[in-house]
Amino acid sequence: MKWKYTEQAKAIAIKIEANEDKKIAGWAYLYVLYSDRHDEPYGFLENLYVEKKYRGRGFGTELVQRVIEEARKQGCYKLIGTTRYAKREVHAFYQHLGFKNFGIEFRMDLAKSKVKQSD
Repeated sequence: MKWKYTEQAKAIAIKIEANEDKKIAGWAYLYVLYSDRHDEPYGFLENLYVEKKYRGRGFGTELVQRVIEEARKQGCYKLIGTTRYAKREVHAFYQHLGFKNFGIEFRMDLAKSKVKQSD
């Protein structure tokens, strides 16, 4: 059996940042990814974070809404957001915004990486 590896520059990353009082209040990343399964790309919502002092003021909701809007502009046919099992309040947050519990995410850590926001 022979294996062929083809590097494809078919992905983009978009960071959406919320600023308040000249400070970064929060951010979210949208990764737009392509595969051979669909003609259209799909979106992956990653690293949604709001600084503690800005929580409860709608920044997280607005960030996700902007990610959804941008994913639509990019032509994505779906948007995936993940969270840990223990974060039930985050599950409810995503479901409130229209996401559905669709499956299980599997993960393999390949290297040690320091988490910058641990909460």
